Amino acid sequence: MAIDGGGTGRAGAGWLPALALLVNAFVWGLSWWPLRQLQAFGLHPLWATVLIFALAVVVITLWRRAAWGQLLRTPALWVLVLAAGTTNATFNWAVTIGDVVRVVLLFYLMPLWAVLLARLLLHEPLTARAGLRVVLALAGAAIVLQPEGGGWPAPHTLAEWLAVVGGFSFALNNVMLRREAHRPEAARALAMFLGGALVAGAVAATLALRGQVPGLPPPAWAWLAGSLALAVAFLGGNLALQYGAARLPANVTAVIMVSEVLFASVSAALLGAGTLTPPLLLGGALIVGATVLSARG
Repeated sequence: MAIDGGGTGRAGAGWLPALALLVNAFVWGLSWWPLRQLQAFGLHPLWATVLIFALAVVVITLWRRAAWGQLLRTPALWVLVLAAGTTNATFNWAVTIGDVVRVVLLFYLMPLWAVLLARLLLHEPLTARAGLRVVLALAGAAIVLQPEGGGWPAPHTLAEWLAVVGGFSFALNNVMLRREAHRPEAARALAMFLGGALVAGAVAATLALRGQVPGLPPPAWAWLAGSLALAVAFLGGNLALQYGAARLPANVTAVIMVSEVLFASVSAALLGAGTLTPPLLLGGALIVGATVLSARG
């Protein structure tokens, strides 16, 4: 999942910014595979999220120590902490345990939630275009969630629920980024990465105490090296996002980011972590259509 740190939207920068955005989408689109490898080594995706984002917090602290003061003085940024943290905790957990294609498509119901949250928090009008996005997203979700044997089109597995919650929190994250766009970039980045560590850590610790997820395993080179490599990949992907989003119009950035769905779906289908059925493709086309319409709007 790509989180935009709030670029300036300067146009005319050529192909390099677009390539940078594709790199970010590629990293997040294929992140399910290393997360599953870490789980095979005994590291639950929630604990992996804690380690990865804690390292990012350390890097940002060394880079811009003043960001801590800005974060502590700004209550609105703590909403961003919660939103970004929930986004990453739920997405990383969902792609590790569920059908990757279904999870990514349900996660990208973001245009549906974004319309509602933008109305509530930004007081944006409910236009005909916004209504069309809602209809497309709802229709796509109904097709994706329709059980084979009939019944209500609703989430039926933990992974599907996590994907839906993650998509909602992703929309809240993006709306808050727009609302707090005047804040320093380092403070917003710190809020997002700190949220990933805090929320995932709180959920992991709570569930571990209740015996519902395994605790943090003893140190082992396999998962320590894997976590470090994934943290570097995520940091590189985020830097690529910052570079590309700062040099391309916001609508172009959003459309390129949708390529994450393609990377995740194709890789999951090839590696046996997801299935591409005709109904799923139809529902996915409607959901992606809503996302593209949102971007172009």
